[in-house]
Amino acid sequence: MNALASLGGAFVSICHPTSLLLMAAGVAVGIIFGSIPGLSAAMAVALFLPLTFSMTPSMGMNLLVAVYIGGISGGLISAILLNMPGTASSIATCFDGHPMAKNGEAGRALGYGIVFSFLGSVFSFLVLTFCAPLLADIALKFTPAENFGISFFALTMVAVLASGSMVKGVLAGMLGLIFALVGMAPIDGTPRFTFGSSSLMAGFDTLPTLIGIFAISEILITAESMGNGKVEAMKMKPIKGFGFTWKEFVYQIPNAIRSALIGTGIGILPGIGGSTSGMLSYVTAKNMSKHPDEFGKGCPDGIVATETANNATIGGAMIPLLVLGIPGDGVTAMMLGGFLIHGLSAGPLLFVKNADVVYGIFAACMLCSLFMLIIEFFGIKGFVQLLKIPKHILMPLILVLCCVGAYATNNRIFDVQSIILFGAVGYLYHKFKLPTTPFVLCFLIGEMVEIYLRRGIMQYKSFGAFFKRPIFDVFFFVAIAVVVWSIYKEWRMTRARKMQHVLKRDK
Repeated sequence: MNALASLGGAFVSICHPTSLLLMAAGVAVGIIFGSIPGLSAAMAVALFLPLTFSMTPSMGMNLLVAVYIGGISGGLISAILLNMPGTASSIATCFDGHPMAKNGEAGRALGYGIVFSFLGSVFSFLVLTFCAPLLADIALKFTPAENFGISFFALTMVAVLASGSMVKGVLAGMLGLIFALVGMAPIDGTPRFTFGSSSLMAGFDTLPTLIGIFAISEILITAESMGNGKVEAMKMKPIKGFGFTWKEFVYQIPNAIRSALIGTGIGILPGIGGSTSGMLSYVTAKNMSKHPDEFGKGCPDGIVATETANNATIGGAMIPLLVLGIPGDGVTAMMLGGFLIHGLSAGPLLFVKNADVVYGIFAACMLCSLFMLIIEFFGIKGFVQLLKIPKHILMPLILVLCCVGAYATNNRIFDVQSIILFGAVGYLYHKFKLPTTPFVLCFLIGEMVEIYLRRGIMQYKSFGAFFKRPIFDVFFFVAIAVVVWSIYKEWRMTRARKMQHVLKRDK
């Protein structure tokens, strides 16, 4: 009852017109940053940090929350319309969002993404408001062994994503692992695959890699099509409301609940992030679907899974931040700086000494999610108009923004050069019909697998000790089972194709 009373009081305090205006503006700016390839939610929060100096602690933190929510949700716009994820969290949205746009259903795809982004956010914020201390205690029980189990499980999802061509999928994923190993080794700092280059010592940053593999490769593919005269204007079907019926919404509820649970759970674990939760939710939805062959061809289930999960990660990531003072991802690390600016100490005492700020954040999360839904709903028809811009004008603008975003990540020219490298990799993947999904998954997860494995061995002295941890056992053996099942399914499909070929030949 005290929590409800405090939350009610916080709602009243943040309903001041100035506070509402600031949060709405923060959400809008966050959406813009999230929708532009190369910019990110973390960058938006970093730019807004100095603006909070003159504000009250509650108002300043609420503004940062607004930017965070808008930034994560905004990534779906460019992912669907341009096949370029605005943020790392929206990687998996490209897989089905852009095919839907190509089929003339860009508005419908945006509608699915917006509605389920909102629902994922609300779900995680309800969990944050009422279950934060309990879930933080559970998160503390996760040692490097459990985190390695989760990362290893995520890595083996390559076997599922590569269904239909296991060899190609594994080959694509292995190249992603190779790029993930470039730079200083975790724990001991040994240089690997640097070839004497100081620029390679830090390895390849995630954002430039994603910009290259998605955005630059898409620009190269489009440029080639324009040279061949094969570029056709995308057809756009008119939409009403969010573009889907009530029956379709009800059908997606089990998928959304499952994805929200995955997103919130992954968000609670520091260092894993929304990109991993989005990929895991996508793969889980594909496994649980009655029509897995439709994924990657414009299936709304894929958009619902990834957008629900990556937005649910927001509330999950804020649980360790507020309760333990441990940031759950890069954006919450920036928000930790916001607490320091206002003389607040994130952690257990925050709920005692500054309960008004905490419950103000809870209330702001709910309101900002509503602002996000309203702003993006009224912007759907405007977003879709991007598809009408001639490619010879749009693509150079995107290229410039990608270069600016890559440079702004770490303020080094090497990141701009690396987007060209990964653009070429993505283009070659397209030419040789290799799937980019395993590459991205292995690149994102590879480093985490190594870090947690090495930390766990240092803590427990041997890998065998991992198997004494029940949570690790569950993830590890489920991962092995997934790989075995995927290999068996691939073998069965290959055998069936051979049988069909023999029957056709005999006829």
